[in-house]
Amino acid sequence: MAVGQNQRTRKNDSMLTKTGKARLGPLNAAQLTKLLESSTKPKEKGKILRALKKRPAVAA
Repeated sequence: MAVGQNQRTRKNDSMLTKTGKARLGPLNAAQLTKLLESSTKPKEKGKILRALKKRPAVAA
């Protein structure tokens, strides 16, 4: 669970998992690239890059 919360006080957020980590599935490629730029942890960057590879290329 997220830090400092319990099940009673935790609000349901569909973009977060039970432990408070972000869900990458519903994000589009533009949102993922923005998240990649703001991320600092190598483990998170790896997950975001893998999610970006699964998405089709953005048509500009």
